[in-house]
Amino acid sequence: MTYLVVKSAHLVFVIAWMAALLIYPRYKIHQLSGAAGGELALAMGEASTRLRKIIMTPSLILVWGLGLTMIALNPALLSQGWMHAKLGLLLAMTGLHGWFVAMGRKVDNGTPDLSAATLRLINEIPFLLMIVIVVLAVTKPF
Repeated sequence: MTYLVVKSAHLVFVIAWMAALLIYPRYKIHQLSGAAGGELALAMGEASTRLRKIIMTPSLILVWGLGLTMIALNPALLSQGWMHAKLGLLLAMTGLHGWFVAMGRKVDNGTPDLSAATLRLINEIPFLLMIVIVVLAVTKPF
């Protein structure tokens, strides 16, 4: 029963983290689109900061904590190849999270090093990673 409660909480925070990873870059795109210091840029900057502090980063921490708790409760998971692949992709997603935060700070400081168009393309990466991670977790192909 404990394992299922932890797994349920893990899934809740995965959903919250994914939602935040998908919307955060969009906020930054809108921030880049607005005039520097303008109403839109300021509103999107504030919204993205709140999203990062209240949902995105806490969800990341809880996803990892609850996931590691599931492994502690069921260490046999680490003997399965799909779990190794999933953990590798999760590390990539975590790195992307860190990159998004760093990119967001550059936008906030007025020193973005990429265009809104490039950010639109990069915004699709979390969704693609999520698809592969979910397929691995559900089908356990190896």
